[in-house]
This record gives sequence, C-alpha cells and structure tokens, in this order.
Amino acid sequence: MPWSIFEIGKKEQEIIRLEKLSAAPDFWQDQTRAKDTMRQVADLRKTVQKWRVMEKQATDIAELVILAERDSALQDEVRTEVESTSRQLDELEFQLMLSGEYDARNAIMTIHAGAGGTESQDWAQMLMRMYLRWAERRRYKTEVLDVSPGEEAGIKSAVITINGEYACGYLKSEHGVHRLVRLSPFDADHARHTSFALIEVMPEAEADVDVKINSNDLKIDTFRSSGPGGQNVQKTSTAVRITHLPTGLVVASQTERSQYQNKEIAMKLLTSRLLDMELAKRAEERAKLKGERIEAGWGNQIRSYVLHPYKMVKDHRTGLQTGNPELVLDGELDEFIMAYLRSTLGKES
Repeated sequence: MPWSIFEIGKKEQEIIRLEKLSAAPDFWQDQTRAKDTMRQVADLRKTVQKWRVMEKQATDIAELVILAERDSALQDEVRTEVESTSRQLDELEFQLMLSGEYDARNAIMTIHAGAGGTESQDWAQMLMRMYLRWAERRRYKTEVLDVSPGEEAGIKSAVITINGEYACGYLKSEHGVHRLVRLSPFDADHARHTSFALIEVMPEAEADVDVKINSNDLKIDTFRSSGPGGQNVQKTSTAVRITHLPTGLVVASQTERSQYQNKEIAMKLLTSRLLDMELAKRAEERAKLKGERIEAGWGNQIRSYVLHPYKMVKDHRTGLQTGNPELVLDGELDEFIMAYLRSTLGKES
C-alpha cells in the first residue's frame, strides 16, 4: 500500500503538470496533441480517484478492527471487509503495473479458425464464447462487430469489441495461437483431432488522435450481406468493405442493417488495425536494437486445451496448467492472464 500511494502521488503530480500545459494560450492549436493530453488527464484522475477511495476504505476498516476487539459480533463483518478490500487492492496494484500506452483502452479481438475445416471453426466459436464469458464475469461490455459463419458449424472468423478499463492490457496476453485436442463430435469414428485458432488483440484506436487517415487513401465498396439479417439485408447493399490503398489493409462489416452503421464499424476496425500495424513496427524496431528475434505469422501455440485422453489446459509461456478445462472454457481465465502478464512486466520497456 505505501508503494502504491507513492505511485498515486506521482500521478497527481503528472495531472498538475498536464493541467498547466493545457492552460497555455497555444494549447489547442494542435488539436491532436490537445485531445491526447486531455484524455491522459481524464485517465489519471480516474485512477487517482479509485486509490483515494481505497485509502478511505482502509482507514474505515482499521477503525472497524478496533471496534471488533470490543464486540465479537463484528468480527465476521471485519473479516469479509478485509478479504474484499484485499482483492480490490491486488487488482488496483496490478493495474498500476499495466503502464503500457494503450493498456487502459478497450480491446478489439479478432478470432480466426485455423486449417481443419469444421473442427477448427467449431473451436473458434468455443473461443469466442470463452472470451465473451470472461468479459461478462468482469462486467465488461461486448459487441460482436462481424462474424463469418462456418459451412457446417462454428465460425470462420469473428471480430468483437470488449469495452472496460484495462481490457486491452489484460487481453494482450491472449494474442497468439490456441490449440485444442479432443475427440471430434463431427467424426463418425470419434477420432482424436487437433485444432488451431488464432487470436489477435488490438487497442481500440481514436481517429485523428492515434491515426490520421486521408479519405483519398480509401476505396469504399458496398455489397449485399451474406449473413443473417432478413430479406432487407439480402436485397440491399448494406455491407461495407474499405480498402486502405497505401497499406493494402482490407476491412469489412455486414452485421448491421444500415450501410452507415457498417461503414462506422469498418472505419473503427481500420483505425485500430493501422494503429496495431504501427505498434508492431515499433516493437520490431526495438527488438532489432536489442537483438531479439520476432516470430512472424502464426508461430507456435501459446496455450493448449486438452479434453482427451486427459483433461488439462497448459500455457506454454509460463508453464501454468490446470486440470479443469471446462472452467477455463467457461471464462475462468484470470489466473492464466495474470501469470503471463506478471512474467512479462518490465520486459516491454
């Protein structure tokens, strides 16, 4: 707690510095820089407020402990309060360590089924459910922006937004290839199959703040949606595809009935992908300076989920494993997420 309060004191000093900066007469001449500064101030204030509330809770508990020494009936209440506050404190201290530039942002997650047809497409859908359940447990808001259904079952790909504080900071641990081993429900012989799916995680970007996009660099096409949505979707060209000509990036949205809404979603995806591309470029440059090797493409799996011949989930980066894959697939991911993030803290600077 003393270390944490010291860190919060530093954040309060940073708020004062940024507010002085914003008072300069020419501050709003650079709109992009000004908006970014004001967002930093808002984020810092939110963090400081949480810690000051926690500080008050700690003081209240200390007073309650003194009362409980005289009244044994209060001891259970004190124990409950201490346990609850301790959990909150652990979470807040961990968030202090998530100091990446975009860690506090909402996340955009893309799920891709690997080779293997129906098996991998079903696995991709299982993963989408897992992350939606994880977000639900943390009371984060989610929205499926785009989904491409499989031919027989599952999904070929999906894009979802996960909105909540530090969503990107937590979910960056999930970026990579996930492997499933099980008896196939789609195989008449019930043979054992191995399936793969790729998870990509990007911070939600802000247009004209994180990334500037020239409208002349965009090629926008409309087409008829191939997904569900009724006759109106099928008969009118509501789906939107945007190509960013300088990079060749292509994004599309067809989940909404309105062409305008689909265009908004596609632009959100494009902005985040361009930011992600820029972040990857910076990471590659840092790795070259440090002499590190960057794995391209799918690479090796980060985590295996085994349902047969035994039950296990193992993270190959940290060695953490559990014998209850059903619980993990129902969204109990925090232990794996925290273990990975703790193992990487300090390595990203």
